[in-house]
Amino acid sequence: MELNRQSLKEKSFWLDRGYELPQFNLEEVISETKENPEWIHFGAGNIFRAFQANLMQKLLNKGLVKTGLVAVDGFDYEIISKQYHPHDNLSVLVTLKADGKVEKTVIASIANTAILDFSNKVEIENLKRMFSKDSLKMASFTITEKGYSLVNGDGHYIPNVLADFKQHPFQARSYIGKVTALLFTRYQANQKPIAMVSMDNCAHNGDKLYKTVHTFAKEWVSNHIVEEGFLAYIEDNSKVSFPWTMIDKITPRPDASVEKILKEDGLNLAPVITSKGSYVAPFVNAEETEYLVIEDRFPNGKLPLEQVGVVYTNRETVEKVEQMKVCTCLNPLHTALAVYGCLLGFHKISDEVKDGDLLELIKRIGYVEGLPVVVHPGVLDPKEFIDTVIDIRLPNVFMPDTPQRIATDTSQKLAIRFGQTIKTYLSQGKDTSLLFGISLVIAGWLRYLLARDDEGNPMELSDDPLLKIMQEKLSVLNKDNVSSVLEPILKDQSLFGVDLVKAGLSNRIISYFIDMQEKGHVRSVLHKTMEELRNEINC
Repeated sequence: MELNRQSLKEKSFWLDRGYELPQFNLEEVISETKENPEWIHFGAGNIFRAFQANLMQKLLNKGLVKTGLVAVDGFDYEIISKQYHPHDNLSVLVTLKADGKVEKTVIASIANTAILDFSNKVEIENLKRMFSKDSLKMASFTITEKGYSLVNGDGHYIPNVLADFKQHPFQARSYIGKVTALLFTRYQANQKPIAMVSMDNCAHNGDKLYKTVHTFAKEWVSNHIVEEGFLAYIEDNSKVSFPWTMIDKITPRPDASVEKILKEDGLNLAPVITSKGSYVAPFVNAEETEYLVIEDRFPNGKLPLEQVGVVYTNRETVEKVEQMKVCTCLNPLHTALAVYGCLLGFHKISDEVKDGDLLELIKRIGYVEGLPVVVHPGVLDPKEFIDTVIDIRLPNVFMPDTPQRIATDTSQKLAIRFGQTIKTYLSQGKDTSLLFGISLVIAGWLRYLLARDDEGNPMELSDDPLLKIMQEKLSVLNKDNVSSVLEPILKDQSLFGVDLVKAGLSNRIISYFIDMQEKGHVRSVLHKTMEELRNEINC
């Protein structure tokens, strides 16, 4: 059976195999969305289809909204052409529960799609039309943290960005340049209000989006390409807001074991790989746990997402939740497992937490080193959050998540996932010498960059914008110059969020790194350190 709107008419096929079907009139939703779009989303990947699209489906099923989502991709256009279009924008969400149960849902809330490419006149006119609509409340984003960066690894503007500063908005080629151009369309349509909502997993994501959009607007005004009123429009949060959010849901790439389940149901849902290397499928697999906390700043009104589990709150609470999750309760644990999982030859996160040393490492980082400096956000309990991560989420054997995936862009994550905790220790006068776990992760990451595993075998490293730069810095290492090579790196506040030498952590990190060089010594350093600390963990 193919997945498309025609096949949905054969309800018995789906229901007999345990699929939950949409409970709304899809044709009516498509028509209403075309005329009165309320939510446009940029970044049409797995997390979007597993989370935001499912939230909208729940609203539609409850009859709380009449419109669906518009999915837009501005980087890899083939995600739309090769995955969305052949299946009439439908997908299957496979929720993998820790108790072994599998829930299968046909997601039909994506009512329209578009490609953010200004060389494609048809697609752009469609987007400009939607961005001019009174009904549009929100444009949201899951384009990854690096999607908001306007500079490359050496701090210089990316060529496309620099070129976009000097030409008309509707000639833009960079992602945020194209998004800002669509905002210019909304500005031209009588300065209509909108919320621009980053839902990417990074600190102060709304500010990151604002900064990049504001930079384009400022440059276009400075270069006399657009009138000054556009910059004022961007700066007026009663017209254009950039709320902060905290999002959390693990959504690995489509897994062969899940594809097998669907194939046994009689479905043909084979993945494809785009020319840009995106691995996309008509299905997504995800865990059941999910959190989305959004700052309540919506100048054109907001969707009733609180009816399906989303928390609307103020900025201060979002920041507390974000700090709780990103700096303590999940993300640092993930990075620790990513680094050591790659070094020790693991290929599933759920296997790693069966390893006594790794389990003790993440407990140390979460409960012992991080939790004491977390500010309770009120809407979520930090201790319960970590409990859920360690006891339910990470051990879920049905979640095909890998340390190699999580190791992607580690250089962009260290300052937030560990630097914030270190800075809090310093500001509160706490003893940073207690940060054994964090020191182990940083030393492990430097060891990881040498691209050989603990057995001494060559190891393929995950994508990272600073990978080549970091490897060049480490390429001059020998047994006599380790400290002189590593200390300048450890002083880099842009990398770690804090000068690790001044913070008093560099000697231990360097010592761990030196001891990890021989075959099997990554494991021995990890085991020895955890054994020494074991009596301190009382969770």
